[in-house]
Amino acid sequence: MSVLTALHLSRRAALGFVAMGLLWGSFAALVPVLKAQIGADDALFGLLLLGSPIGLLATLWLAPIFDRRMGAFSLPMATLVVAVAYLVPGLAGTATVFLLAMVGLGLGSGLLDIVSNARVSELEARHNRSLMNANHGMFSIAYALSAMATGLAREAGFSAAAIFTALALVVALLSLGMRTEVTHVSEAERRAVRLPWAIVLLCGGIVLTAFFVEAVVESWSALHIERTLDGRAAEGAFGPAILGLTMALGRFSGQAITGRFDDVSIITLGAVMACTGAFLAAITGGPLLAYIGFGIIGLGVSVVGPMALALVGRLVPPRIAHRPSPGSM
Repeated sequence: MSVLTALHLSRRAALGFVAMGLLWGSFAALVPVLKAQIGADDALFGLLLLGSPIGLLATLWLAPIFDRRMGAFSLPMATLVVAVAYLVPGLAGTATVFLLAMVGLGLGSGLLDIVSNARVSELEARHNRSLMNANHGMFSIAYALSAMATGLAREAGFSAAAIFTALALVVALLSLGMRTEVTHVSEAERRAVRLPWAIVLLCGGIVLTAFFVEAVVESWSALHIERTLDGRAAEGAFGPAILGLTMALGRFSGQAITGRFDDVSIITLGAVMACTGAFLAAITGGPLLAYIGFGIIGLGVSVVGPMALALVGRLVPPRIAHRPSPGSM
């Protein structure tokens, strides 16, 4: 299926991925500023970033309940939650406040991420077509553009708070076009089917590894270029931007070739490429080779997570996917 066709079928859900890309792309480009703002060293800042996955863990239980209660409004409401949460990190002046801000941002982002993927999975089942790579590609495009724009805004003298506020308003406006009908499943159907743990654990492990690699580059690439390789603010922001652009290229290409190659082969090739790129980015002595390394990582890791999520969507019936259980993600 073409990328444009896939995006047309899932256009409202795709806005959720655009919103996440805009927010996290800007955050990645502002990491050097945020780190200096709270006066944290590398070890402390790395620990503070763990606030985000702590918030994400809470969504494993909250998101299914939130999704059922909000119904067609779950996607726009989750978007508004993450837009509000995004305002806080730019105002944080201490490590404690920043940690709490990251927990809130992780919680809001987790809600939006889970609901967006759930809507795409439902659409895949409804139309019997692969849509996941195209939607994750929209995240990557928005992420790259936001990172580059944030780098330019930093060089123009705008503060982190001002940049975060502007993007939060943009995301809030996007939420107006996200109302999406959901697949309703009765309580009796949910209780009648056992959760297929083998499928969930295997595919979940693949997604975890892929998104872990992605998050590491997102969080540290700008700082690596600016501090380790003596790059400027715009050059630092270009690190996560390169990651986003190459991930978009990989995901849109993955959308186009879905069905021509088996999933295991594509995931394996992507993993090998990501390892190669990470090694190059680590040993280089200048920004140019670091950009190439980040690009190879982006191309490699881009299809791994979405393809594993799509596998879950195809193998797990909708009546299981809506159960209030951590495995439903």
